[in-house]
Amino acid sequence: MHSYAAAAAALAAADSVAVIGHVRPDADAIGSVCATVGALRQLGKQAVGLIGQADPFAENLLTIPGAREVELVDHLPEVDLIVTVDCGSIDRAGTLAGAIAARAEDTVVIDHHSSNEGFGRVNLLDFDAESTTTVLGRLFDMMGIELEPPIAHALYAGLLTDTGSFRWGSPAMHTFAARLMDTGLDVRAIAVDLLDSGSVADLRMIGRALASVEVHAAGENHLALIVADHALVQSGSLPAVEGLVDFVRSLDGTDLGAVFKETVPGVWHVSLRSNEMDVSRIAVALGGGGHIPAAGYTFRGTAAEATAALLTELRRQ
Repeated sequence: MHSYAAAAAALAAADSVAVIGHVRPDADAIGSVCATVGALRQLGKQAVGLIGQADPFAENLLTIPGAREVELVDHLPEVDLIVTVDCGSIDRAGTLAGAIAARAEDTVVIDHHSSNEGFGRVNLLDFDAESTTTVLGRLFDMMGIELEPPIAHALYAGLLTDTGSFRWGSPAMHTFAARLMDTGLDVRAIAVDLLDSGSVADLRMIGRALASVEVHAAGENHLALIVADHALVQSGSLPAVEGLVDFVRSLDGTDLGAVFKETVPGVWHVSLRSNEMDVSRIAVALGGGGHIPAAGYTFRGTAAEATAALLTELRRQ
């Protein structure tokens, strides 16, 4: 469902814009917010970046130009237009979801998650794009936006992380990366900031998490599972906790990796990864969404109940 021309027209017609990324943002969300705010300001428009949550997001994301200006809020400012970026569904806008729903006719949705059904007047949904920043790159070309280094940095951050450091995607991702690199980006420093930095506490947390890996059979599928309870989650940084899923993406003898992260006692944020199956279908069935190879959902209950629910859904599908 491509609507590049309609999205460009809506952005061009607005004087003031709120750009909203999803809660518990990753680099694609923050990069998309910052790049869009930068592009709109380049056009002389008033633009602000927002995340609908109270808790600070991961510190490594603050290395993305413009990220320190992104506001954590529970209400929308007075603006002409609302733009959501990288929000696979309206609930991913967190505390801003209700206000967005009430102003759906003033909303442009820009995303690449295959589970997104669209919730705005204009829905720019490009499911073939590797990242939402990739969608934005194409949109910016249509709008005549100059890829200044801060905008290029923000776009590259989303592309780098959502492709697993360019391990999956189409040839176009390399062409786009080359364009962004031509602006003078220090891509080694960006990779260190977003992917490689860590602490002794993070290493210890990762070690304890990996020691708990289990493999479960569910019909024809074999699931590699890490359960990170609240105490373990609290012992490491957010980037390190979110990165746990990469350790179970493609273990020998398994076709699916999952990490249960108890961010609040009794509330589990579940990350699913697979190189062989469509995990977005599983996530949608359990109340979440995402991409074919990477998706997630939230579960409330005990660890045993969370595991049982996932295994049951795997057997059903």
